[in-house]
Amino acid sequence: MVQAKSQLFEIELQASAELFKALAHPARLAILKYLAETKTCITGDFADELPLSRTTINQHLMELKNAELVICHSEGVKTFYCLNTEKIQEFKELVDVFMGEISDPENCCEQIK
Repeated sequence: MVQAKSQLFEIELQASAELFKALAHPARLAILKYLAETKTCITGDFADELPLSRTTINQHLMELKNAELVICHSEGVKTFYCLNTEKIQEFKELVDVFMGEISDPENCCEQIK
């Protein structure tokens, strides 16, 4: 069986890459920002705020839900979305650690000059 190249890397890097991938579209960033401002909303609210169709917004919401950055619950025919604050905090810590690992001044390109 053929193994995906991403599976050759550490589990932590694979998980980080999946989260970064979920954020790799401006619509998804806009959705997260909007949820941070409004605290909760329904699909129609996004359609009023973003220059995208409801179908496209739903696809982006699915990516964010799969990454566990957004959670939802249904009441009748309405689906309410909000940020998963625990996952957002986990992601923030992951970014802080990762950036700390790669931003060591000792490993700077100044040594090349």
